Amino acid sequence: MVAFAIILFFAITGLTLNHTDRFAGHDQVRHATGTMSHAWLTGTPDKLTIVEHLRAAHQIHGAVSDFRIDDQQIEVSFKGPGYTADAFIDRDRNTYDLTETRSGTMAVLNDLHRGASTGPAWSLVIDACAILLTLVSLTGLLLLFFLAKRRTKGLLLATAGAALCFLIYLKLVP
Repeated sequence: MVAFAIILFFAITGLTLNHTDRFAGHDQVRHATGTMSHAWLTGTPDKLTIVEHLRAAHQIHGAVSDFRIDDQQIEVSFKGPGYTADAFIDRDRNTYDLTETRSGTMAVLNDLHRGASTGPAWSLVIDACAILLTLVSLTGLLLLFFLAKRRTKGLLLATAGAALCFLIYLKLVP
């Protein structure tokens, strides 16, 4: 039943990924501005304090995906499944502009399917699912060898299915 749930999840999200134009929701974009302490921004900026201030002030989630520093500006980007937030901090004025984008439930599920912006723990879940589905598939194939009445038909169908997919790839995929 675990394998069934995994197959169902990856089948549905595979379909929604293949037809994102039909299943895409509307992004919710929020803009915010604020100020920061000048001490955090001068010299070598205090990255942790800056990130935690943005998280606390605007309920930002997701992992920090980019932190760029130059003489006039600091850019901080956060990413998570179906989520991005980008802050542009003016070092001279001690102000920032924040743009947060939430892409909806389907985008979250699609990112979980791809493992995009999900972190190492989810990567392990995907690997575990792949191993489980491989074992389930191999077990089914092995069982076929013990069913004398269905062995030949089953192997022919499996071979035909694999060959058909390969031919479609060769002939129809640019």
